[in-house]
Amino acid sequence: MIAIWIALAGGAGAALRSVVDVLVARVSSQLPWATFVVNISGSLALGWLIGSAANHDLTLIAGTGFLGGYTTFSSASLQAAQAAIEDHRHLKALGLAVAMVVTSVAAAALGVQLA
Repeated sequence: MIAIWIALAGGAGAALRSVVDVLVARVSSQLPWATFVVNISGSLALGWLIGSAANHDLTLIAGTGFLGGYTTFSSASLQAAQAAIEDHRHLKALGLAVAMVVTSVAAAALGVQLA
């Protein structure tokens, strides 16, 4: 039964990511701000969830399911690769990749501290 809840939560997280993508893309420049917003806010929320020592089932449903569906490492990787391959902007690609990892880890750490 827990697997069903995780799957449903994952779908809800993916749907929210789609909404955030649309909203942030309206004001975004050439940088993938929507992916940054999603990954940083998701990392912050996951850090808080883990730091709060929530119930194991809740952690699986909210962390693995919802936040797993919400955050998107694959999109961040694709956007960095596109910057390198399509735009021939290798430094931009490297900067995007490093910025995403560093800010996401920092957000997760902040989330743990806030819990």
